[in-house]
Amino acid sequence: MTNSEETPVQNRVIDLRAGARLMVLDAGVFCIFHAPGQADPEPNGLPGVRISKAPATPAGLVSISTFDEDGWIGGSKGAALVRVLRGPAAILVTTYQDPANDAPAPQLQVVQLASPTPVAATAAAAEQATTSAKDLEISAHVQRRGDVGGVVGEWMGNPESQTWIEGFAIAPVKHIPAEDIEYQAVLGKGWLSPWAEGGQYCGSRGMALPILGLRVRLKNGSAETHEVRLTATFTDGTRLGPVDGTEALEAESLAPLEAFLLEIVPVQAPAKDEPAAKKPKATSRRKAAPAK
Repeated sequence: MTNSEETPVQNRVIDLRAGARLMVLDAGVFCIFHAPGQADPEPNGLPGVRISKAPATPAGLVSISTFDEDGWIGGSKGAALVRVLRGPAAILVTTYQDPANDAPAPQLQVVQLASPTPVAATAAAAEQATTSAKDLEISAHVQRRGDVGGVVGEWMGNPESQTWIEGFAIAPVKHIPAEDIEYQAVLGKGWLSPWAEGGQYCGSRGMALPILGLRVRLKNGSAETHEVRLTATFTDGTRLGPVDGTEALEAESLAPLEAFLLEIVPVQAPAKDEPAAKKPKATSRRKAAPAK
C-alpha cells in the first residue's frame, strides 16, 4: 500500500466550550469549590475549572493552592485555596466543557476563611457584646443572629439553640497577647481552614455555611505558661469537652458547631504519680428510638 492509499490521520484537535471570568477578591484567604449537587466529571475530566492568577498580577500578591499543581479543580470535590496579600486583586476562573455535552457550566462557591480585620474592629460584634469594645475578645457570626461578641471564659453561641456558627475570631486582651494565639475552623472531614492569627476572622459570614468545629493553640512564650481548653456543643445534640484545644474539636457526625467555650488557663505542673486525664467521649442529648 502506497502512502497515498493509507488511511488519513484523523483530526485530534477538539474545540472545547470554554468560558472565563475575572473574580476580584479583597485581602484574606478564600476557598473556591464546586457548589453541592453537581454531577461528577466524565472520564475525560470534563467539565472542569482552572483557577489561575489574572494577567499582569504582581508577583507575590496572590497565591493559589489546589490538589493539582496546575490549578485544576476538575472533580466535584475539588477545591482551591486562594491567599490575597493585598486587595483588591483578581484571579482568572476558566471553565472547560465537552462540546458534545449540553450540561450547564460548573457552578462555584466562594468562602472567606480568614480576613485581616481584627476582632476588636468588628462594629456589629462590639454593639452586641456584653462588655465594652476594648474588652471584647471573641467575635462570631451566628446563623440568623449575625455578629456577636464576648470574652474568653464565657460561652460563644447558645448551647441547644439549633443555630450554627459560621465563623469566629479570637483576640485575648486579659490572658495572653493576641499575637500568641492562632486557630482553625473545621470545614469537613479531615479538612481544616488555614491557621488564622489572633484577631483574624476564620470561617464565612452571611453565606449560610456552618463550620463543623474548631482548633485553638498558643505559641511563643504563652505556650509555655498557659494552655487552652475547649468545650463545644453541636446541632445534633453532641457535647464535647473540656478537652485540650490543640486537637480539632468536632462531632463524630460532623454536625455544625452550635456553641463553644474557650478557656485559657495557667499551666499547672502535674502532681507526682498522678495519672494522665483521659479524653472524654462524645455525648448526645438525643434519645434512642424505641425498639419496634
